Amino acid sequence: MNKKVAFYTLGCKLNYSETSTISRLFSKAGFDIVDFIDKPDVFVINTCSVTENADKKCKKIVKEALKISPDAYVTIVGCYAQLKPKEIAEIPGVDMVLGAAEKFQLIDYITDLTKNPKALVYNHPISEANEFVSSYSFGDRTRTFLKVQDGCDYSCSFCTIPLARGASRSDTIENVLEQAKQIVASGVKEIVLTGVNLGDFGIRDGKREDKFFDLVKALDEVEGIERIRISSIEPNLLTDEIIEFVSHSKCFVPHFHIPLQSGSNKILGLMRRRYKRELYAERVAKIKELMPNCCIGVDVITGFPGETREDFIDTYNFLNELNISYLHVFTYSERENTAAAEMEGAVPGSARAERSKMLHILSDKKRRAFYETQLNKTDEVLFEGDIKDGYMHGFTRNYIKVKAKYDPVLVNELKLVYLTNISPDGDVEITETAEILVH
Repeated sequence: MNKKVAFYTLGCKLNYSETSTISRLFSKAGFDIVDFIDKPDVFVINTCSVTENADKKCKKIVKEALKISPDAYVTIVGCYAQLKPKEIAEIPGVDMVLGAAEKFQLIDYITDLTKNPKALVYNHPISEANEFVSSYSFGDRTRTFLKVQDGCDYSCSFCTIPLARGASRSDTIENVLEQAKQIVASGVKEIVLTGVNLGDFGIRDGKREDKFFDLVKALDEVEGIERIRISSIEPNLLTDEIIEFVSHSKCFVPHFHIPLQSGSNKILGLMRRRYKRELYAERVAKIKELMPNCCIGVDVITGFPGETREDFIDTYNFLNELNISYLHVFTYSERENTAAAEMEGAVPGSARAERSKMLHILSDKKRRAFYETQLNKTDEVLFEGDIKDGYMHGFTRNYIKVKAKYDPVLVNELKLVYLTNISPDGDVEITETAEILVH
């Protein structure tokens, strides 16, 4: 019988795309890909290290894995593995730790599945992670996360990503187009473009060869793609030409996720961000001018060193007045080897928690307000296969989460629906599947 391998992914969409690529390497090597609970011979845990909580989750997952399969070979890859390999190697039951430059050669490193008394560590300096490795997720969703860029040349004072993933580098447009065609041929309806700093696409071998806008225009011409979603893009890299193109694009959907991090120019300066809040407001206004129904998501960090109560209220009021749709709220946590960790003015944990709660409530308010503007309208939904309490879910082009009574015929199908009301759990409902307008 073939050996079995299971995967667990922490963190961002980029990690999910890379886990899928690593899983395909195992499949080619003769392993059976199984679920986490199916007593695999090998566990591969792809880690994140954006927050302290992500580090703790890695340790917990290892512990749970060994309860399921005590003799399994446990390998850790990802950002945490690059930043703190020795710390991971001390976790009981871990057999191998691979850094950023080694993770895609995992199969070559596993020569024996005998558990090691001491974890093997293969972790070169991050400067050696200078090649771009193509990746895309596959097989678990109606959408695919397609990695087109990796690494980051920015030096935000709170961020460990450049230390974990290295310098900015990109795929070629030709290769991205080829992978997009393969994804479409597999039956996937939606592609989500991912990267560490997606708008910085175009750097290869340290030189800029093209721009993200060039990639956007080329992808829009690929036959058969129903939807393309931009996962996240920095406000200073989201140009008017990109916004204008998306507003009349065949494939790109009206949904932008734009990191803000703070609505205080003082805090943005301490964070070493490359814009001020005035530019951010201009980007939002431009989007809404051309696409009034566009969904706009925002990343925001609260409790950053030096953030006074007045600074936080400044951010809160700025967000409250912006025509945005939801927030991703991050409570600041100190990360080793970052400039922010050495800054004065640490915010007490209780204040961080209070501010985070306020922003989460604001996000709920913003999302509901946006959803209410979309009621009593017809929109196209891509339905997914997950079932909960007899209902299935899907998303409109502008990222409205829709629920409908389960119908297996609708899985991975694009259907026009009439949006009727907001359910108690916050999703937009269509009261009966009969209300789906076939087109």
